[in-house]
Parts: sequence; C-alpha cells; structure tokens
Amino acid sequence: MSRLTRATGIARSIAMYYGIPLRARRLRRFYAQFVTPGGLAFDVGAHVGNRVRCWRRLGARVVAIEPQADFVRLLRLLFGRDGGVAVVATALGRQAGRAELLVSERTPTVTTLSRAWIGAVQTEPSFRAVRWSAAAEVELTTLDALIERFGEPQFVKIDVEGYEAEVLGGLSRPVRALSFEFLPAMRSVALDCVERLESLGRYRYNWSTGESHRLAASEWCDASGVRAMLAALCASDGSGDVYARLAD
Repeated sequence: MSRLTRATGIARSIAMYYGIPLRARRLRRFYAQFVTPGGLAFDVGAHVGNRVRCWRRLGARVVAIEPQADFVRLLRLLFGRDGGVAVVATALGRQAGRAELLVSERTPTVTTLSRAWIGAVQTEPSFRAVRWSAAAEVELTTLDALIERFGEPQFVKIDVEGYEAEVLGGLSRPVRALSFEFLPAMRSVALDCVERLESLGRYRYNWSTGESHRLAASEWCDASGVRAMLAALCASDGSGDVYARLAD
C-alpha cells in the first residue's frame, strides 16, 4: 500500500465531509428528528466522524464503528477524550468472526466487505476509475452484541458499501429508527434490508438522495412504498439513504 496514496485518500475524505460550508448545520437540523439529548446513536461505518460530531452536538452519546485502521486512529484523535463517544475498531455482520476488507486507497469512502457490490458498481461511470485491493482480515461483531454492550440505540446509521443487509442480519430485535444506504446498481441489498426490518417489526419509511439530508417524500410510507421507490430507480438517480422508524 502506498503511504502517499493512502494519505491522499484520507485527506480527500476529510475534505469531503468537513470542508463543505454549512454542511454541519444542515446535518444537525436533519438528524435532530432522530437523535435527541441523552439518547444513544450507533454510527456503523463512521469513517471520518462527521456524524459523530453532529450527534454529539445534539447531545447524544455515540458508538462509532469503523474497521479501517487509519480512520480508527483519526476517530480516536478527534474523540478519544470525549467520554460520550466509544470508538469500536471492528466491522459488523450476521455473526461474530473475521472477514476480508477490500480497501480503495484513493477513495476510502468506498472500502467494502462485499465483492458482489464491487462487481456491480464497477460498471457505473462514477466508479470506473476506482480500484480496490485486499487488506488484512478485520474482526466482525454484530448489532446484537453492541446493544448488549452499550444499550439500545434510538438511531443507527448503516453505511457500509453493499454490506448493509449483512449488518442487519446480526440484529434480532427492532430498534427505534435507522438508516441504510441504497445504490441503483445494488438495489437488491436495500430490498433485503427492508425485508429484514419487516421481519423484526412494523416500520414506516422515507428516503433522501445523495448528501441532500432532506427527506424526499412528504409523508412516511409503508414497506410497499419504499419497495416501489427502490424498484423505480435508474442508474442516473445515484445513491441515497432509506430511513426507517418503528410505526406508532
């Protein structure tokens, strides 16, 4: 692994998530509907920690889950003295164990545990220049294990590049609210996430596109509504996040 290439990738991530004016304020306005003072939030795929910072400013306690060693070091540098943040250096899956992390040195935001996801997105124009290399194995734990250790979260953000359904496979109880990423080329993963959530409880759904941090639908819908949205995606629509909250 080239140190210069890796350093460039880390700098790119920091600039992407911390360098855009007004993004932090927009994040706080958006997440205030899910994260409240004194609550607990899980950031699965914490990366450079911009959500961690946002949620701490909203008064929540945060568990930041990140398997990339360079970003674990960054998270500990940024939040290591904050007693309201726990940094967990692991990935999540259906069960505890180990897995191979496929790292993109130049664009570490798309590092993944899913070879199928890489195979699907490489056909997309925005991914054609991206390359991945095999890294050392990383430890896997589960959402259930984290809940046992830290308590029940009021919100869970899952952004793990095609491994979202595997993460939810390690959850055996409903949580109050969560989000997971979707991508047109791998909409099957998002659909699997919906199926998993519906097996755990009755949820209502909404979604946002790109980094807009705005809910796209004027009203929350049931599972059939979010399935219809995912089925209608075309390649030009880009990525986004599905938001789910337990129905009243």
